[in-house]
Amino acid sequence: MADSDLEKSFLTLKQTIPLMLKHNISAIPTNYALWYTYVANESAELKASLDDVLANNVQLSEAKTKDLYRTYLAETEEVSAWELRQSLEAMLLELSQSLKDTQSETTSFKNIMDNCVDDLVKVEREGLSIDEVMALVRNLVKDTQNIRRSTISFNAALTEAQSEIETLRAQLEQSQHEALFDSLTGLCNRRYFDEELATQSLKPNLFLLLVDLDHFKKVNDTYGHVMGDLVLKATARKLQATCRDGAQAFRFGGEEFAVIIPNSSFARARGIAESMRKAVEKIRVKDKRSGEILGDIAASFGVAELTKGMNPLALIEKADKQLYEAKRLGRNRVMPMS
Repeated sequence: MADSDLEKSFLTLKQTIPLMLKHNISAIPTNYALWYTYVANESAELKASLDDVLANNVQLSEAKTKDLYRTYLAETEEVSAWELRQSLEAMLLELSQSLKDTQSETTSFKNIMDNCVDDLVKVEREGLSIDEVMALVRNLVKDTQNIRRSTISFNAALTEAQSEIETLRAQLEQSQHEALFDSLTGLCNRRYFDEELATQSLKPNLFLLLVDLDHFKKVNDTYGHVMGDLVLKATARKLQATCRDGAQAFRFGGEEFAVIIPNSSFARARGIAESMRKAVEKIRVKDKRSGEILGDIAASFGVAELTKGMNPLALIEKADKQLYEAKRLGRNRVMPMS
């Protein structure tokens, strides 16, 4: 590395560490990589995403950080060393021992070969008998077979390890995705929501929207669960597309969604909810079997603000009460009104 590159890296690191401390980012390698890349401006997309987070004074959760790292830094073929460390270390230890055994046997075989060559030289120099020559050949064949078996065993171990790594990689990618995302809608799931809400609740001016599709059971009963799933997917897309000012949508469970809005005001949070309500009203889903267009989709919204001394669970309960009130008053509305 050139001196100029080293100096640039050092300066970037000097900016990275204070920034991580300022935003209470835990000191783990993936976080260093994320924020180092941000400071070095090596990814325009990552910089835009983090700039948006910082502009809205949002506290980054571990789940959000992992999501950013996976989206902007992790290669598609990358195996997470942190998740697979124990499995990989065990495999590497086994392979290392196999390699040592093979190397040891190879060294021994080389010594035997050297001795055999010396003995064969004696055939010309000293005139060994046919029986003595055949004995040398038999020993050489025996030792060759031993080293061949050892090599085959090591190659088999390598093949098995490669197969196991591929299996672990696939399992890890699947488990990581399942751990943070809802498989049907593609939105972040309840686990992600719980982590994010716990992190964001450390700061003031936090709002939560709970969203519930109206008469969704009727959709399933009338059109079937396939159409119901299409409605859920369409709703998720509408909510996500309407998110702004750092808001983030989640699949809360069943036909219910949640939206976290950091660093906001009641008027702005309610405005986002109203925009989402109108967007849901515009959903049209086509039944491919009958060609029928399903419309008249509606949702009720409950808005709640995190107040001093309130924990995340209390915030959810507060939003849920407002959602229940919206249902009670006729559905397809945002509560409270003011």
